[in-house]
Amino acid sequence: MTEDVQVSIADGVMRITMHRPAKKNALTGPMYDAMTAALQKADASDEIRAIMIEGSGGAFTAGNDLGDFLATATKGDEPRASYFIKQIAMSQTPIVAAVDGVAVGVGTTLLFHCDLVYATEAAKFRMPFLDLGLVPEAASSILAPARFGMAKASEYILLAEPFGPHEAEKLGLINGIVPPELLGETAMNAARKLAAKPAAALRAARRLMRGDRKDIEAAIGREMVAFGEALRSDDAKAAFTAFLSRAKG
Repeated sequence: MTEDVQVSIADGVMRITMHRPAKKNALTGPMYDAMTAALQKADASDEIRAIMIEGSGGAFTAGNDLGDFLATATKGDEPRASYFIKQIAMSQTPIVAAVDGVAVGVGTTLLFHCDLVYATEAAKFRMPFLDLGLVPEAASSILAPARFGMAKASEYILLAEPFGPHEAEKLGLINGIVPPELLGETAMNAARKLAAKPAAALRAARRLMRGDRKDIEAAIGREMVAFGEALRSDDAKAAFTAFLSRAKG
C-alpha cells in the first residue's frame, strides 16, 4: 500500500485521507488501490458504519496524476481509477466528504456518490475532461444533468468551467459551507451521526433513495468505453503532452 492514503477507524467511522499535499493530493494508481481496498473493507465490516473522505494540505484532490495515469494507459492497462469509481458508486456504506481547495475531475465527480458533502470557501470544483480530450466519468454524464439541470451540466462539463462552493451548494452538490478550521470536525460529526443510526435501516434508506443502480453501472460502463477511445485519440495525446510539458517547465 501507499503512505499517500491514510486510513483510520474510530467510533464506527472509517476516515480516508488523501495525503500527498505537495501534489495537491493528485491521485496515483497506488492511491486508487488503497482507497478501493478501504471502501471494500468498509462494506464488508459490521463495525464500520460510515466513511469520511478528505484531502490534506488545503486541497481535496487535483484529480489524476496525469504522468502516472498516462504511464498506465500507454501500457494498455485499465486505469486503476476505474475500480475506485465502480466501488464508490456501488458503496453500501454512507460516505461523507470534506472538501477544501481544489476538487478536480474525479475530485468533483466522486461527490455525486457521497451522502453528505461539506466544503470551505476555498473549495473550487472543476471537471476538465474535455480540455484533456477525454469524456466525463463516474456516471457524471447522467448524474450532472439530473442534479444540475442540462444547462448547468453543459456549462460545467462541456465548457469545463470552474465553480465555487456557493454555486455547488445551489446546485445541490454540497450540503453546506464551513470555516476551514471546522471542516474536518463538521464532516466527522456528520459521519458519527450516520454511524449511530440503526445500520440495516440506514442501508435500506440509502437503497430506496438512490433507486436502481443499474442505470449508474450502465453509465459507468459506457463512459469507460468512450474514455478508452478518447484516451487513444490524437486530441488527448496532444493535450496530455502539452500539460506535461508545462508541468516540467
